[in-house]
Amino acid sequence: ILEGRDGAGKSGTVRELTRFLPPYAFRVQPSFMPSKKMMRNWLSEWQKLLPNHGEIVIYDRSWYSRALLQPVMGWCSKRSYDQFMRLVNTWEDQQGVTFVKLWLSISEAEQSTRLNNRQTDPLRYWKYSPNDPIALSKFDMLTLYKERVLTETSGWHILDYNDKQAGRLEALKILSEVK
Repeated sequence: ILEGRDGAGKSGTVRELTRFLPPYAFRVQPSFMPSKKMMRNWLSEWQKLLPNHGEIVIYDRSWYSRALLQPVMGWCSKRSYDQFMRLVNTWEDQQGVTFVKLWLSISEAEQSTRLNNRQTDPLRYWKYSPNDPIALSKFDMLTLYKERVLTETSGWHILDYNDKQAGRLEALKILSEVK
């Protein structure tokens, strides 16, 4: 599971993690706009997207958006957020899946630089979203939600992604140690 702020490097990390894997060895589950049904049945809908036996799935954002991005952006209710935080550890424990959770950590200055570069870079302009400036303006609020997730849910690895190359090497090291 790759989580982090907008511009942290999640998509590029997916690309690097899968670069030398045969295409049949993994599946990437990208972030997407959830349907109304999914919003109402959050964990049970995500359960349908979990790996089958022997399959590797890389999540470019995950069910943790319920506890991170959604409350910050006002996209879920406090009740939905609280319910998620109350249930997520037990839900994960019941899935029979090994989850490796990576938080790609960047500073506010680095996020600002990366999001601003999206607007002018001819290779990345397509990544720009109207949500980018909003995400940056809510840096401190997301920090509060992130801290709660990292302390109240299990198994997180926090990686310094101000230097993407060093962060990716650390991610590879962590993944190489998974049994």
